[in-house]
Formats: sequence, structure tokens, C-alpha cells
Amino acid sequence: MSTPPTLRAWLQAEPFTLAMSSGFFGFYVHAGALTSLADAGLNPVAVTGSSAGALVTGLYAGGVSLDAMRDRLGTLRRADFWDPAPGAGLLLGRRFRAMLDALLPVTEIERAAVAWAPSVFDLRARQTTVLRRGSIAGAIHASCALPVLFHPVRLGGRLYSDGGIADRPGLAGVGDGARVLYHHLASRSPWRRAGSPSLRLPRREGLAAVSIGALPRVNPFALDRGMVAFAMAAKAMRRALDEPLRDGAVQLDATAR
Repeated sequence: MSTPPTLRAWLQAEPFTLAMSSGFFGFYVHAGALTSLADAGLNPVAVTGSSAGALVTGLYAGGVSLDAMRDRLGTLRRADFWDPAPGAGLLLGRRFRAMLDALLPVTEIERAAVAWAPSVFDLRARQTTVLRRGSIAGAIHASCALPVLFHPVRLGGRLYSDGGIADRPGLAGVGDGARVLYHHLASRSPWRRAGSPSLRLPRREGLAAVSIGALPRVNPFALDRGMVAFAMAAKAMRRALDEPLRDGAVQLDATAR
């Protein structure tokens, strides 16, 4: 039996797409993992994701440097996005959208430095839609519009909500035949029951998955844990790169030495 390649060797072999899952406030974890990939010179040719994954990959595709992303996450406070208003959700989302607009050097998906195709949930059609044109900030906002927390987002005359509703892995935007590095957030969103099939690692040809466990849970009232989760995820991803890909996946505990 041949020895499985390390994740690093698998990523170096051919170009790859990076897909990042939904998972509430897991964008700190995604950003930490992406930082370690970039530090290792492992840069995706395309990116995609749902919700928290759409936020990090969208900022990356829109030209936000990883240093700027880390700095903004490190200074994030609840007041930066907390704007309660009557409607189909607690938060109106204007503050969140304004923050995105202020961060992004590139504003349109078609002009992104890296191809980006995030998942959103079309409320009228009741199915996942992949956005390939239009505002990057608008698409991130829509994909992060967690039911109950945020109002739905109107883009092009249609109402959208969180991309993780029907596409938790954020894989709907992956091109046919693409080699995929999938970064999985092991923590579940508030509405998703433990044991839900959508929380399992997806399996498909050409997909390598990384799942990092035992990370701090971050939420709007515990943002102080965010940069701890970022640092732990970055360290764990550095370790993951030199782990063998067994059955197409690397799963590790962030607290292990």
C-alpha cells in the first residue's frame, strides 16, 4: 500500500480551489487557516464558501490583504455591526455592509483578483444560488445573513439569506473537475442540531478536507475569543500541512502539541 501524500505535497502538486464552510462566527478560524496557507506559499487559484467562509474568501478575492484582515478582526467590536431594527431578523445589516464597503479595494465579483463564487440562499426559490457577478460586499452580506440574526438581503430584485442554509460546506460554486481544499468548521450554527448530516465532512473526487477541533466558540457576545481562535487555527493549519491525507482528510485537535 502506498503512503498517502502530506497535505502540503497534495496542494503543491496542482492548482487548487479553496472552499470554506459556514459556521456562525467561525470567520476568525478561517482567516487563521488561510494566513498559514499563504505563509507557506500555497495560494488558491479560486475561492468559494458559505456565510463565514464567504466572508473570508470574499475579502481575500476582493484584494484585502491578510494583514489587513487580521487587523480588522482584531479590532472588531459588537457595536461595529450591531444595528437592531424591526423586520425578519434582529439586525438590519447596514453597519455590517458599511464595514465591508470600507474594507474592499475591489468592489465587483467580475474584477476580483481571484475567482470567487459564493453561495447564498434564494428565499423565493428556496434553494442555493451561486453568485458570479455583482457587488462583492453585497454578496458577502447576503451569504452571512444568518436567519433570526440578520434581515434578508435584496440583490437584483431577489431576497437572499445565509448561504449555509442549504450549502453548509460552501461547495456549490466549485468548478467541475477542480481540485478542492475544503476547510471545515467543526462547530455548528445555533439552529443546526448536533449530528446533522451537514456537519459531516463531504466526500468527493479531488477534495482534500481539513477540520480543526477544540477551538474557542465565538459569538457576538464573546468576540474576545476571536483572535485566540485565529491564532490556534493558524498554528493547527501549519501542523496540518505536514500530516498525511488519510481518506482525503486531515482532522486535528487545536489543543494538541
